[in-house]
Amino acid sequence: MPFHYTGSMTRLSPLRILVPNVTSLGYALFLAINAAGVWGGVFPFLPMEFQTHTIVFWFFFTQSIVFSLSYAASCIGVYFLPGPTRSFLVKLTSAIYFVGWCCLIAAIYIDAAALPLVCAGGALLGLGSAGFYMLWQRLFTGQDADSGTRDLLVGTAWGAVLYFALYLIPHAITAYLIPLVFLPLFGLCVTLHSRTINPDQPMFADVPREHPQVYRQVLADHWRSALCVGAVGFCAGVMRSIAVAEPSLGIYVNALSIAGMLAAAVIVIWLWWLKDVRFSITGSYRVVFPFLITSLLMLPFFNDEYARWLAAIMYAVYSAYIMLMMMQCAQISRDRGINPVFVYGFFGAIVYTLHSVGFLGGTFAEDVRIMGMDPLALVAMIAIWALGLMHFIGSGGFSSALAGKPRVEAIELAALRPAAKEPKGTEQMASVSDAICSVPLGSDPLGCVPLGSTGADRIAVQAQRIRDHYRLSAREAEVMELLARGNSVARIAEMLVVSENTIRTHSKRIYSKLDIHKRQELVDLIEAF
Repeated sequence: MPFHYTGSMTRLSPLRILVPNVTSLGYALFLAINAAGVWGGVFPFLPMEFQTHTIVFWFFFTQSIVFSLSYAASCIGVYFLPGPTRSFLVKLTSAIYFVGWCCLIAAIYIDAAALPLVCAGGALLGLGSAGFYMLWQRLFTGQDADSGTRDLLVGTAWGAVLYFALYLIPHAITAYLIPLVFLPLFGLCVTLHSRTINPDQPMFADVPREHPQVYRQVLADHWRSALCVGAVGFCAGVMRSIAVAEPSLGIYVNALSIAGMLAAAVIVIWLWWLKDVRFSITGSYRVVFPFLITSLLMLPFFNDEYARWLAAIMYAVYSAYIMLMMMQCAQISRDRGINPVFVYGFFGAIVYTLHSVGFLGGTFAEDVRIMGMDPLALVAMIAIWALGLMHFIGSGGFSSALAGKPRVEAIELAALRPAAKEPKGTEQMASVSDAICSVPLGSDPLGCVPLGSTGADRIAVQAQRIRDHYRLSAREAEVMELLARGNSVARIAEMLVVSENTIRTHSKRIYSKLDIHKRQELVDLIEAF
C-alpha cells in the first residue's frame, strides 16, 4: 500500500520518501501521459506512418499556441474574476482533454480530415494540459510546504518510471487506454485530493483588485526568475525542433529526456533529506548559462548524434527548471497569500511562450539558407543571440549599472534528516554561538550575521534559533520576529506588502508549529529558548 504521511518527514529515509501516495501517483500518471503524446510533438504510441512532418508540426503549433495563451489568459482572468478558481473544475478540464485525444485518434483513421482533426486535437490538448497543470499546482500549493513539495518531487520521479512502463503495454491499445482509463484515473486523484484542501486559505479567497500593490510587487520581484526558466525553455525548444525532425529519433530523445527528469527529481529529494536546501532560479541559471552558450556554439561542428544528445540533456535541464518553477510559485502563493493561478499563470505564460518560439523558430530556420550558411549554423547563431539578449535583460540590463541587485527569494527546503538536539546549558549555547546567524529586518534572507556582530540583536538571534529548531520558513520567521517586536498585523502587512489575512494565516501556522496560542507566549519562548 502506498505510504501516507501527515506532515513531518524528518524520520524518513530517502527511499521511504520516494514511496508514492495517491496524489503523487496521480501527478506521475499525468506527466507520463503528457510525455507520451503532448510533450514536444512526439507520439511514441501512435503509428509511425501517421507521424509525418506536417502532422507533427501542425499539432505542436496549435498545441503550443493554445497552451501558452491559456496561461496568459489564466493570469489576467484570475486578477479580474477570481471566483472560478475557487473551485476545482476537474470535469470540465477532463472533458476538454478527452475530446482532444479523441480527435487525435480519429485523425489516424480519417485521412481526408486528418490535418483539421490534428489541429483541433492539438488545441484541445493544449488547453486541457494547461488546465490540469493549474489544478495540480493548486493542490500542491494548498498543502503545507513539506507535503506539497514532496508530492511534486515524488510525482516527477515516478512520472518517468510510469512513462517507461507504458512501453510494456502493446502499442495498438495504448492510445485508447489514455483517454478511457488513464485520464479518469488521474482526474479521480485530483478530485479526491481537492477535498482535503482548505478552500478558506487567503490565497484561494483572495480578491486581487483589493490590493493591486501586492500583485505588482510579485511581478517586479519574480519576472527575472520566469525569464531565466524561459531562456532554458527556448534553448530546449530549438534543440527539440532539430531532434524530432524524424519521429523515430524524437522518441529516442524523449526517453533520454525523461531519464534526465528522473535523475533531477531524485537528486533534489536526496539533497533535501541530507540538509537544508535553498535554490535560487536566477543564481542557478548563471551557472547553467555557460553550458547553454558553449553547447549551442558547438552545434555546427558535430554530427546529428550530438544534436540528439544535446536535445535530450537540454530537455532534462528544462524539466528540472519546470519542477523548480512550480516549487517557486507555490512558495510565493503561500508566503504572500496571493492566488496560485495568477502566479503560475504569469510564470507559465513567459516560459512556455519562449519554449514555443524556440521550437517554431528552429523548425523554420532548418529550411532557410542565408548567404550560403548551413541551417544548423544559422540555428546556433540565432539561438545564441536570443539567449544572450535574455541573459542581459534578466541580469538587469543597463539599469543594473545604476542600481543595486534585486532581492532574490530562494526556494527553501528544510532538511528532512533528524535535526541535532538543541544544546543544553548556557555554556553549550555559547559554544555554538558562532554558527548562529540572524536575519535583520529588511536584509537579504540568505545573508548571515555572526552573533558577535553589532547587527545581531537578541531577538534576531533567538528567532533564528527557533526557526532552525522548529523548521519555520523564511517568511514565517520574518513574521514571527516582527510579531515579537510588537508590530500589529496591519503594520506587518504594510511592511511586507501582503494582505492582513495573509499575516493572520502565517501567525496561525507559527503558533501551531510552536505549540503556543498568543503573542505573549511567543515573546516568552523567544526570551527563554
